[in-house]
This record gives sequence, structure tokens and C-alpha cells, in this order.
Amino acid sequence: MLVQLKAIAKGLLAIGWIRALFETVQRTVFEVAGANRLLAHAYHVLNPFAFNREQAAVARGARNYYRNTGTERQSHVELRRNVHRIEKGLIMIPRRDVFAADFVAETIGFYEIAVRQFFAAPDSLDELEMQWAHDVLEAYFAACTGPHPAIDKARARFQSLPWDRGNQGRAPTPKSARGNSLVTMEQFEELACQRRSVRFFEQRPVPRELIDRALAIGAQAPTACNRMPYEFRVFDDTEMVRKVAALPFGAAGYNHQIPALAVVIGKLESYFSPRDRHAFYVDSSLAAMSFIFALETQGLSSSVINWPDFEPLEAKMQKLLGLDLSERVVMLIAFGYADPATLLFFSQKKGLDTFRSFNRLAG
Repeated sequence: MLVQLKAIAKGLLAIGWIRALFETVQRTVFEVAGANRLLAHAYHVLNPFAFNREQAAVARGARNYYRNTGTERQSHVELRRNVHRIEKGLIMIPRRDVFAADFVAETIGFYEIAVRQFFAAPDSLDELEMQWAHDVLEAYFAACTGPHPAIDKARARFQSLPWDRGNQGRAPTPKSARGNSLVTMEQFEELACQRRSVRFFEQRPVPRELIDRALAIGAQAPTACNRMPYEFRVFDDTEMVRKVAALPFGAAGYNHQIPALAVVIGKLESYFSPRDRHAFYVDSSLAAMSFIFALETQGLSSSVINWPDFEPLEAKMQKLLGLDLSERVVMLIAFGYADPATLLFFSQKKGLDTFRSFNRLAG
């Protein structure tokens, strides 16, 4: 027994020494690489695989964006982007007499493709997206009354297209038409403080109507140019949940009893330029938080499972879910009815002074 204890002690000392050496090397490397952009570039030239998946995903996403233009899809991201740009012009104070003239022809081209698809196969395209595009474009042409060759030509093309559903008021409306919130600050604060990550759940199914309602609320979160560049892959089959939940490191110890799981996936095919490569992280996270709050109001608890950019796991998840290279996992969300015996984290938050400042500029 004593011999075994000595062997264990030696092993722990060796592990500690290896960790210390690794940390020393890491600190030295990043002290140099972090000194300036040129040295950082040299580091990534010598270590090209650190961001290779992201680089490949961005390139594949831009390729898919251009390939998808003109093809049949359930949602047309290029149309959504341009219609939202027109909405921005409609809400400006003061509004210009002429705006969007440089891209209105392109927008009508996108709209024509979507209309043709919709009337050929109505179930293949989101009707609400089409109705929104129609109503915004109708409001746009009503606002731009002055003669302008590009706008006049686009108006004629728009009016020649069939749309027998009329105008359903999906163009910009006055803020007063939406009313004021009936949720008090105290009620919202109570919800935010009530919600804490739960990792242990009752073994009963989560009604899909509750999931869908929470997702519909999550979809109300803002996104850049209203692209909504994300997908929620929801799993509520026990075996499937266990397969997916077994992948992330952060779910070890409780992944075996998660009743439902959402994998939040960012879609880089929503962007034509690498400049937007991080936008889907922001947009999908906003939707995820609204989804989590909506679950909480329905008596459902949740826990966000971190998904690091770790190539072996990325490759496994890509294969398991059949993801395109341009689709990136942002996070996983475990949810269900909390086990009454579970404990909640206190999770002391930082004080305001540690993360808030007013009117702070350099110097």
C-alpha cells in the first residue's frame, strides 16, 4: 500500500512539473506574440491551424452566400438584408426624398426570384418573410414619389409582380403603435435574478409547444440587417440528446440525464464578406438569452454549455450533426424541468463599478 501511495505521489509531482513547464512555455510564447501585430502574424504563420477552421468557415460561408443567390431556399438572406436596409431609410428623421436608389434594382431582383419560388411552391418559402418584403417595398415606393430613373424602373418591375395577399402592415410603424411594456422593472429584475443555471433535471419530457413558444420569443431578438443568421437544432429524443451532450467538456457529470438540448449554430453563409465573420456570435447569443428567459417564465430551467473552438470536438460535432463547414456551433443549451433536489449557484456577479463606465475616452 505504501509503495502504491509513493507511486501516486511521484505521478502527481510529475504532472505538476509538466503543467508548470507548459505554462512557462505558453507565457513566453504569448509574451512575444502579443507584443505587436507583426509578431502575432508570425506566430500564426508558424501555427497555422489555430484559426484554420474559422478561416475555412468564413471562406466557405462567403462562397455559399454567392452560390445561394438565385437558388430556391426557405429564407433568402440577401433579400432580408436589403429590405432591412430600405426599412432604415424609411425610419430616418428627416427622411430623404430619394434613398436606396443605388441598390433598389438589386433588391427587386432578389424579390422577383423569391416571388417566383413562392408561387411555384408556396410551402418552400417563409410566407411571412415574403409579406414583410412586399409591404416594405410598397411603403418605399409610396415614399419615393419624385421622378428618378432607377426607382421608377424598379417600381414598374415591383408592380408587375403578382401578390394577391394585399398589404398586412409589416412595414415600419410609429413607436406609439407598439405601446409601452406592461412588465415592470421589478418584475424583470426578479426574472433575471431567479434564473440560474440548472444542471440536474426531472426525467419527464418537455412539451414541444413550450419549446416553440420560447424559440418564437428568441427570434424577436435583434440581428444585424435582420439576417437571423442562426439555427436552433433541438433534440428531445433521449438517445440523441445523450450523443450530442456527450461531446462538450462542460457537460461532463450530468449529460446523461439532460431531457432536452438545443445546439445553437451560426451560419456564415449569411455574409458576403469576412468583415462580418463574428456577427453571428452576437446575433445568436441575443436570441439564446431571450430563449432562456422565455423558458424560465414557463417553469423550465436551463444551462448554457460552453463550446470551445477545439478541433477534435468540432470535427465530431460536424460529423454528428451533418454540418457544412460554414456552420459553426456557438453554444449548447440544456433545458427541462429542474430536479427539486438540485442546488443553484449563488454566482456572485461583478459590481457595477467593475464593468461600467460613462463617457470614457483614451487620454
